[in-house]
Amino acid sequence: MTPRPAASVLLLRDAPDGPEILYLRRNPELRFMGGFWVFPGGRIEDGDAPVEPSTDEFAQAKRAAAREAQEEAGVELDPTTLHTICEWTTPEPSPIRFATWFFAAVVSPDRIEVDGNEILDYRWDRPEAALQSHRAGNVQFANPTFALSTRLCGHASAAGMVTAIDSWERERFLGRIHRTEGGKVALYAEDCGYETGRIECPGPRHRIWMLDTGWRYERQF
Repeated sequence: MTPRPAASVLLLRDAPDGPEILYLRRNPELRFMGGFWVFPGGRIEDGDAPVEPSTDEFAQAKRAAAREAQEEAGVELDPTTLHTICEWTTPEPSPIRFATWFFAAVVSPDRIEVDGNEILDYRWDRPEAALQSHRAGNVQFANPTFALSTRLCGHASAAGMVTAIDSWERERFLGRIHRTEGGKVALYAEDCGYETGRIECPGPRHRIWMLDTGWRYERQF
């Protein structure tokens, strides 16, 4: 299955206990990630193309991300202000696949309005609290949501999160999933086992452990 182009945006805000990220709960009846908590996002459509030619290679994806933020959460964004994070592609065995560009924006909306159809609920959470809820089994995350939430822990402000994002390389993620004792592990290109599938290889690590005892994002390369 050829991945379909998509875009998603992390909406960040400052709160008394620290910066928070907006998470949306998808309708459990949806075929793709039904019931999961996600960032606003969806397929890139022809209508997302800029009217005027743009030198920004991500212009269409940014417009799609801004449109999805409005449709799924009622948040208005200027696409030109979005900060590019990375591209994440659904693994090859999946029957539904997307190649999704992720962006970020600092917002201060008066309220969030979900559509009640595709999106049923929302929550603002510090990434640390969101990951704790994931460990407790109270929310379901896909790999990009888990990894990006992990990387954005420990910041004192939403602006600090964006500063960190701007310092990251624009990586492209395509995981290879392997069974392991107690669950699964997703290996990414920088990992020593990415080409061979040898999980216990010596060398750099870039993987997400998806174990019955909990998830962990390992990034040492």
